[in-house]
Amino acid sequence: MSPTVPKVLLFDIGGVCVVSPFQAILDYEIARGIPPGYINYCISRNSPDGFWHKAERGEIPLDDAFFAGFKADLSQPWIWKEYNIRKSQKEQNSQGEPESMNAAIPPLPDIDAEWLFWEMMSKSRAADPWMYPALKRLKASGKFVLAALSNTIIFPSDHPFSRVEENDVRKIFDLFMSSAHIGMRKPDPKIYQYALEKIRELVREKGIADNLGPENIVFLDDIGENLKWAQKAGMRTIRVHLGKTEKAVEELEQITQMSLLDPKSLQDQKARL
Repeated sequence: MSPTVPKVLLFDIGGVCVVSPFQAILDYEIARGIPPGYINYCISRNSPDGFWHKAERGEIPLDDAFFAGFKADLSQPWIWKEYNIRKSQKEQNSQGEPESMNAAIPPLPDIDAEWLFWEMMSKSRAADPWMYPALKRLKASGKFVLAALSNTIIFPSDHPFSRVEENDVRKIFDLFMSSAHIGMRKPDPKIYQYALEKIRELVREKGIADNLGPENIVFLDDIGENLKWAQKAGMRTIRVHLGKTEKAVEELEQITQMSLLDPKSLQDQKARL
């Protein structure tokens, strides 16, 4: 028996609906000889009270203190040492003691955190060539409630990124939930309960359901930990892998029973092959 068609499609934004900021991180690491994955590892290890996490909860502004703190978070010697030991152990498939590997650890990289931050934000302004056309088709069908649950940052009011442009992906959604505005970020379990209640309120207003169950929601995200907690909240999920949003759209086609892949994107891909 095929799964029930959901009533609500819940989307992450970065890496799902728009180009992933992780691509900017990877490009930066490769260009500067930093081991790929280190910066994301470092951000994760500073959770829950790193400057990145505080900004995504709306607790601190984007000012000089933020960028200085973000750079400090990316420059912790103990995280660099831990990362290199784990990387070496994984490569050698061994269980060597950390103390014996001090000499093998390279110098701590000097990361331009402010430049990297704005590069991430700039890259993620572009709509994803696979998911964005699919979103427009879903919106035009009128068959689904479209919602977003995204870890976001509040830009200064006078910054161009604070403006909602005509083609801004946020305009597609019936409900847009921003971590920086609600004071919680994924994967905090409480944010999924918050999202569920807000979605329930919306579908009641629309006369779709009085008490929508989480199994009627499909959540798309590019981070496994975020999906794990969504699943624990009862939602169905789709993992969107970096550079493979086309595959996620194919899964979305099966779930929604709609044709969503954009013919122009398919033609462009064939032309590149």
